[in-house]
Amino acid sequence: MMDGTDESNILNSPLANNGGTMEISSPNPLAPTTTTTNGSGTATSPDSSSSAPATPAALGENALHVEISDALSEKEKVKFTVHTRTTLPGFAKKDNNVVRQHEEFVWLHDRIEENEDYAGYIIPPCPPRPDFDASREKLQRLGEGEGNMTKEEFKKMKSELEAEYLATFKKTVAMHEVFLRRLASHPVFRIDNHLKVFLEYDQDLCAKPRKKMAIFGGFVKSLGKTTDEILLSATVRDVNDFFENELQFLTEYHGHLREAASRTEKMTQRHKDVGDSHQKISNALTQLSTTEKGNVETFVAKAAEIFERIKNLETRVASDQDLKLGDTLRYYQRDSDAAKALLIRRLRCLAAYETANRNLEKARSKNKDVHAAETAQAEACEKFESMSACGKEELIGFRNRRVAAFKKSLVELAELEIKHAKNQYDYLRQSLLALKEIA
Repeated sequence: MMDGTDESNILNSPLANNGGTMEISSPNPLAPTTTTTNGSGTATSPDSSSSAPATPAALGENALHVEISDALSEKEKVKFTVHTRTTLPGFAKKDNNVVRQHEEFVWLHDRIEENEDYAGYIIPPCPPRPDFDASREKLQRLGEGEGNMTKEEFKKMKSELEAEYLATFKKTVAMHEVFLRRLASHPVFRIDNHLKVFLEYDQDLCAKPRKKMAIFGGFVKSLGKTTDEILLSATVRDVNDFFENELQFLTEYHGHLREAASRTEKMTQRHKDVGDSHQKISNALTQLSTTEKGNVETFVAKAAEIFERIKNLETRVASDQDLKLGDTLRYYQRDSDAAKALLIRRLRCLAAYETANRNLEKARSKNKDVHAAETAQAEACEKFESMSACGKEELIGFRNRRVAAFKKSLVELAELEIKHAKNQYDYLRQSLLALKEIA
């Protein structure tokens, strides 16, 4: 998934010694990207230099284009450079760059989610927090075990771990960019004041990393949402078949996505395990070749080279499966949660509407505060009907969006699987011919 990585800087990366930086430019969201290096430990996309960016004049009327043009990984954080081009009124600059951290993305998501005016919309899921702990641990172990391996083995391990880190880094950047692009393409969210502040304000938004108590509070909040969902589902009867069926479908669908994502992770891990086995065979054959002479040495050395190449082919298969299938499943697992949250908010609104109806009946029976009760009932009715109309449109759009996304990902995965199978077949056939010539 990552080619052409710079090996010279990996052990000096932040993952190895908690210092220094690593940078990546112009990621392509949810798609494989080939990187090249500029000789200084910076990975850049060839697309970023091959074509000049469009100017605001080239954009359509009331257009808003957002991308993460650069990202920098430091000791305990990732800094994203958010590039905005727009022709929307109200923006001070039509072309602007700001630097944001993950916590500021969480801040933006929370501000939008807390806005009552957006209760009838599917809020794009917050991007996952950058997590490089696994790569950091592997690099640390590699540094500690440098004296126990040959120079060639150490060089290979460095290259593989750097590629793994860059792949994880690119996914992280891509998910943050997808979040912003979802907001920027939405007819309502794109004109939100908080999004405008996020894209224009060139200072820190004072969104600090979550501490342990905040994380615990988030867990309690999540537990409360689950309890609220169960309670509302049991006590509020939805008279609209469309929304009732959607809630039932999304509940089952989310479970299937979770199971599919787990199985996909196991499948890709098995491919990596097969690749690791081939690498161990290659290492053993390489050591054996040093004790042999003549044709046997050449034969064993060639066999070691073949097994190492097969290992690389298996690793690419695993990477593409994780990228095209695993990432899509995980993203729509979070997105289906967001769609289900919309339905729960609507049930809560329905419960408030029914309460307003009961209060109006009580007020009329007592002939007391009737006007206030009528006003409250009318407002609850208007809010519920508005949310229902908006929610139905959002859920239909979500259905079309996810079908298109899965179709695209599965077609691309099938094409890649066929390509990998042909490459493996051709390489094994050529390798057998080469071994026969040596023998």
